[in-house]
Parts: sequence; C-alpha cells; structure tokens
Amino acid sequence: METTTDVSTNFAVAGGISGVWIAIYMALTVLMIVTMWKLYTKAGQPGWGSIVPIYNMYLMFKIAGKPGWWLLLLFVPIANIVVAILMLVGIANAFGKGGGYVFGLLFLPFIFYPMLAFGDAIYTPPATA
Repeated sequence: METTTDVSTNFAVAGGISGVWIAIYMALTVLMIVTMWKLYTKAGQPGWGSIVPIYNMYLMFKIAGKPGWWLLLLFVPIANIVVAILMLVGIANAFGKGGGYVFGLLFLPFIFYPMLAFGDAIYTPPATA
C-alpha cells in the first residue's frame, strides 16, 4: 500500500519530468521563431510576417515561388500534403539546395531551417515569383 509520501514523491517526479519537456518545447519554439524570422528577412520578406498565422504561409509560398492562391489548398485534405511538399521543394530550390534537403526540411525542420537561415545559403528568387 502506498503512503502519502510515496504518492507526493511520484507527483514531484512527474512534475519535474513535465517541466523538462516544457523547457525543451519552449526552447525549440523560440529557436524556430528566430529561425523563421531570419529566413524571411534573408528572402526579402518582412520578418514579423513569420509570426502571423496564415500570412506566414502566404509569404512562404512567395519565397518558394508558388502562387499565393495555393494557400487555399492547405485547407483541402490530401491536397494540403502535396502542396506543402511542393512548397518545401520550392524553398530548397530557391536557396540552392537539392532534393535531399527537402527531406531534411520535412523530417528534421528544427535542424534544416536553421541551416538555411544562419548558413551561407543565398536566396535566389524563383523565375515565377
């Protein structure tokens, strides 16, 4: 039978573990906000646009050289996945990166976006932009 001390110890441990996860989550969130701000400014877009919902995706389509109306396709199931991947292809191409980089942006964005933003990648506007 558990005593009150055992129960309170269990809650303390669970709270400590939760606190660590929250701290990691907050650190990654701040990293991605700073990264996207830098990426947008590197591409000639307003950095503050990266923190405005929906408008940030519109700007991302512009950076990728895709038409702005594609934003509406993000609200269509299945089509949103295809459009998002095509947007990542456009972003990788605009920064002079290849297909392997698209997989990095898709599966490890907290590593590959900072590499684009703070690395030596140069933004070249797509011909369709």
